[in-house]
Amino acid sequence: MNQIGVNELSKYWGLDEETIFLNHGSYGATPRIVLEEQTRWQLLLERDPVKFFEEIAPDALINSRKAIANLVNCDYNDLALIENATSGVNTILRSLNFEKGDEIIVPNHAYQACRNAIDYIAEKSGAVVVTCEIPFPISKKQIIIDNIMECVTEKTKLAMIDTVTSPTGLLMPFKELVDLLESKGINVLLDAAHGIGMIPLDLENIGASFTTSNCHKWLFAPKGAAFLHVRKDLQHLIRPLVISHGMTIPLGDSTRFRHEFDWTGTRDISALCTLPFIIEEITKLVNMNWDEIMIHNNKLAVEGRKIICEKLGIPLPCPDDMISSIATIKISSNAIKNVKLHEPDPLHLELLEKYNIQVPVWYWPNPEGRYIRISAQVYNNEKEYRYLAKILKKCL
Repeated sequence: MNQIGVNELSKYWGLDEETIFLNHGSYGATPRIVLEEQTRWQLLLERDPVKFFEEIAPDALINSRKAIANLVNCDYNDLALIENATSGVNTILRSLNFEKGDEIIVPNHAYQACRNAIDYIAEKSGAVVVTCEIPFPISKKQIIIDNIMECVTEKTKLAMIDTVTSPTGLLMPFKELVDLLESKGINVLLDAAHGIGMIPLDLENIGASFTTSNCHKWLFAPKGAAFLHVRKDLQHLIRPLVISHGMTIPLGDSTRFRHEFDWTGTRDISALCTLPFIIEEITKLVNMNWDEIMIHNNKLAVEGRKIICEKLGIPLPCPDDMISSIATIKISSNAIKNVKLHEPDPLHLELLEKYNIQVPVWYWPNPEGRYIRISAQVYNNEKEYRYLAKILKKCL
């Protein structure tokens, strides 16, 4: 057990008891009961694979769609079940037709994998990537809105907007941006990798053309569970990354959109099958409903950030209302540029190897800085952030 003790709820996870785990935001962490439920589905599959894929799987995927749809307020028929949000972003980008000169807006805070996908499509099609510069630290949400809308031209075809930015942990004013951009006829791809289970999502009200979100992060699903929501008027344009039997299977009471995404070849769908169980049972496990879980994590992230900033004498980099369940702090260092983007930061390694603290530290080129990002989940506690602050003070 780590030296500062653990939260009572941490016993439901299989996390290393010696490690202070403050990085739920990167890959999530799955409770034991969910892994047991996934194993149950895997054993069911192997008992009779033919029966599973032909008779059991179709109903199981419908039930998973319905469970998600109930949580994010949408028609379950508008959901495709996919492996991760990056796949969702790639699916949309590769389905749409871009012509030479078409412009794609992306903030400089975007997740690098998704930015890579945009750059790849732009290079193939001749489209132009317009990087919207958003500062960090930042004083108010309106700066984000103003800066993004200033990038809009008559050539803008698509804008990729985060719900919560990965490198800087900002809760974006995504609803306001969707309203403004879609009203101008610009399709919005809402990257909600940090979305379901982290912040309230009302997809019908938000109205984005496309939304993709990971279930393995803040919804506690096993890895390989995510969804892509496509507005009905655009579903005829969107095809899965893998074309398979779903293209020609008789529709019955389904849709071609659902058929194509349900069957992209033989794959392990057990993570997706656990979603109804997760949405129902996790609330019982932690004795909080989903709204209460999100509120709890938000308060803990805000407090954890405050503790660290006060200890290090760093001003808060953004208002509290721009924080969800992750918070990024720009830490002072004279050696920022010596830490390359794709190499582990020496401070990250020191925190992990010497003090058993798992928390990301990285150099980010734009907005430039050396950053540390904390996450807050129900298994965390305030003492962990106080300990991290103490060690950071020592290390820096």
